[in-house]
Amino acid sequence: MLWTASQVFRKFSTSSHYYQKKLKLAIIGQSLFGQEVYSSLRKQGHKVVGVFTVPDKDGKADPLAVAAEKDGTPLFKFPRWRNKGQPLPEVVDAYKSVGAELNVMPFCSQFIPMNVIDHPKHGSIIYHPSILPLHRGASAINWTLIHGDEKAGFTVFWADDGLDTGPILLQRECAVEPDDTVDTLYNRFLFPEGIKAMVESVQLIADGKAPRIPQPEEGASYEGIQRKSNARVDLAQPAKAIHNWIRGHDKVPGAWTKMCFFTVFQSVTFYGSSMLTGSVPAGQPLEIEGASQPGIISKNGLVLFGNDGKALLVKNLQFEDGKMIPASKYFSSGENSSVELTNEEKQMAEEIRNIWKGILSNVPAIVDTTDFFKSGAASMDVVRLVEEVKQKCAGVQLQNEDVYMATTFQDFIQIFVRKLRGEDQEEELTIDYVKVNNMTVKMPYQCFINGRFEDAEDGKTYSTINPTDGSVICKVSYAAVGDVDRAVAAAKEAFDNGPWGRMNPRDRGSLLYKLADLMEEHQEELATIESIDSGAVYTLALKTHVGMSIQTFRYFAGWCDKIQGKTIPINQARPNRNLTFTKKEPLGVCAIVIPWNYPLMMLAWKSAACLAAGNTLVLKPAQVTPLTALKFAELSVKAGIPKGVINILPGSGGMVGQRLSDHPDIRKLGFTGSTPVGKQIMKSCALSNLKKVSLELGGKSPLIIFSDCDMDKAVRMGMSSVFFNKGENCIAAGRLFVEESIHDEYIRRVVEEIMKMKIGDPLDRSTDHGPQNHKAHLDKLLEYCEIGVKEGATLVYGGKQVDRPGFFMLPTVFTDVEDHMFIAKEESFGPVMVVSKFRNGDVDGVLQRANDTEYGLASGVFTRDINKAMYVSEQLEAGTVFVNTYNKTDVASPFGGFKQSGFGKDLGEDALSEYLKTKAVTVEY
Repeated sequence: MLWTASQVFRKFSTSSHYYQKKLKLAIIGQSLFGQEVYSSLRKQGHKVVGVFTVPDKDGKADPLAVAAEKDGTPLFKFPRWRNKGQPLPEVVDAYKSVGAELNVMPFCSQFIPMNVIDHPKHGSIIYHPSILPLHRGASAINWTLIHGDEKAGFTVFWADDGLDTGPILLQRECAVEPDDTVDTLYNRFLFPEGIKAMVESVQLIADGKAPRIPQPEEGASYEGIQRKSNARVDLAQPAKAIHNWIRGHDKVPGAWTKMCFFTVFQSVTFYGSSMLTGSVPAGQPLEIEGASQPGIISKNGLVLFGNDGKALLVKNLQFEDGKMIPASKYFSSGENSSVELTNEEKQMAEEIRNIWKGILSNVPAIVDTTDFFKSGAASMDVVRLVEEVKQKCAGVQLQNEDVYMATTFQDFIQIFVRKLRGEDQEEELTIDYVKVNNMTVKMPYQCFINGRFEDAEDGKTYSTINPTDGSVICKVSYAAVGDVDRAVAAAKEAFDNGPWGRMNPRDRGSLLYKLADLMEEHQEELATIESIDSGAVYTLALKTHVGMSIQTFRYFAGWCDKIQGKTIPINQARPNRNLTFTKKEPLGVCAIVIPWNYPLMMLAWKSAACLAAGNTLVLKPAQVTPLTALKFAELSVKAGIPKGVINILPGSGGMVGQRLSDHPDIRKLGFTGSTPVGKQIMKSCALSNLKKVSLELGGKSPLIIFSDCDMDKAVRMGMSSVFFNKGENCIAAGRLFVEESIHDEYIRRVVEEIMKMKIGDPLDRSTDHGPQNHKAHLDKLLEYCEIGVKEGATLVYGGKQVDRPGFFMLPTVFTDVEDHMFIAKEESFGPVMVVSKFRNGDVDGVLQRANDTEYGLASGVFTRDINKAMYVSEQLEAGTVFVNTYNKTDVASPFGGFKQSGFGKDLGEDALSEYLKTKAVTVEY
């Protein structure tokens, strides 16, 4: 691969203040690309002494000419530079008169004589849309797609005699996405990055740092522009080859074949091809010449079949008269009726007429029958039209393709109005929803694999229950081992060959920001689902479950382009020298298994860091709370996350979780849950392929309340430390130690506050305390309280189920809890406050009791004495220590435990390390 100054001298492409040396330039070329290069070079301080472009076409000047004329730059419009292979003297003399030091050819369709190319002091450079020497010639990018190359890119090279064989100055490359066309590659990479590269190349030359790397002959290919007659699709080949042929010929000249329309075969050109990954949709069969089997006109488009049995989908069709239609409307192409415009729409139409007039300046008047392309418009004019219309009419979902489908003004207005009204919209993702409680909340309920919602392999489902009343919310797909394997394969394909792993980190961050924006846009819906599925009080779900999830994705989106290694000084092996540096790289496919207490937030804490690092993931939500994870999957598609990057598998831990632990293609597993299950996961991960593991496990977090505390705050925060989220909180204070002198007052005030709490429907905005997550957990909590009473602890309040439908439990308070008791040692994971006294002033004694546990997730202390607070925080054996507060977590602060509470961190910069590997590189020079 030919990589040169593009890597080493990138710093020259950004700041105009850095540039010291400037050149006198001649710009030879055309098009909007040429215009942008011209303008960018002038902004960087270079002097453009002459612009040489093509004559006006149909009275319309080229964009490069328009810009030069506006700036007063000497402008020349030569129809040709040579005649019968010989340079035209008058043209050459006019060129030489400007005194250029370098010729810059950003896009040049004319043959330039060698005595012009070689005349300047620094010669000539030219842009070529290909990674030379692969695919030389004007159709290079077309052949990149036709051949199914995985990489595309461009080259800036020193111009030779026009055969694309000159030395290379620099190159850039990008991944080819599965459904890329020439247009998408230009818009996403070749156009914007090409402009930057041309500017960088000029500065490298000015600074005397531009390389000249000879092109090898080996691997070089040259294939000319396809004629329309040669662009017919060979349907007797695999579906992927057909897809590549269609997208490689997209727009010009257009891949075509003959299809039957009411017994008559007619030539039809295909546009907008994509591989069909799911089941073949139903539709009307269509006879196609040379096809292995009939095509299908479905609601999604035309389905074509390769001779390998696989299928592809064609979005649009164009007839011989130039009219383009959605493929789904092939059999009803003559039935479209015009829509009648409202007065407001008529005013918009007149504004759009003025936009057409501005683009088609050579046309005296824009009438209904004015054809955009027959009036001289080019492909970049399409972009201008779409963007100007969208700017005038914010919110209209107009695409470049719409212009090709409606080339006359009247047809364009018709399609514009339909778009404005929200008609003719295609659903990109097929989702079966379930609606609940007569609300407008819609939730997917199937497995999400490779960008699609689909039933489990064996068709099994299970009921997810509303803890408020015990009713069935819906039936959810119950993933099997085969579903896990398919999801992992999709994630691996997305990482190895898809755009995600090769994406510019800043672009990856943009997608995560967009996902966070969509989550915020749907926050009320997500909070409602969370309340229905997990029992979380709606206001808490909105603020914490959903709110912190949004913050987490935004935080890690900002990290995407800031992950970096470091240079390391090592002993030099004289006389040679060494450079050693590290790189942070993603691990690959990661598995994430999350609990049921914060279904969405636990998803966000792990998956945001995982995705920001560049990994792909397979996530198993808790069996009892799968619905926000599946809604999240839907939003990820809307955000543009590529298929296969995120996969969600509802089902059992014993089946799905175990298979994820055992799977050889998974390189990391992140788990939040109980300590016994965490130990089993760690064992399975070690035995399978020694995959990396991070575990956030059980806790019995101590909270020490000294007599010199702020009593009001200690009561309020102490209650929150236990009853927050119904006690279903991994860092909940599992045991409170209250200094003897304030113990009785503290308990009295806590009970008073508990009696004010409103227990009820979590969707009621005034509710303080909702139902426990599921019945099995409620039963476990009631048993926990029975054990506490039997062991001799004093049950001050609660300890029983609320007498109403659903899984409600009274907030509970135990006192006189001794260190040997079950409830002093074991986590309740519910609204049970376990309180023990400690002697006045016995700081070291209470610390010894607080640390006498195998758990070490969180802890807390309340005191006004800062020295005491600092001493206690140093002595407590826990991953988090709260001082005069509790539950105060933040997306920027690392979170994780010690001892049998696990290892590894969520949140903060530390979390990224859980999903990255460090590679050391040593170079001798």
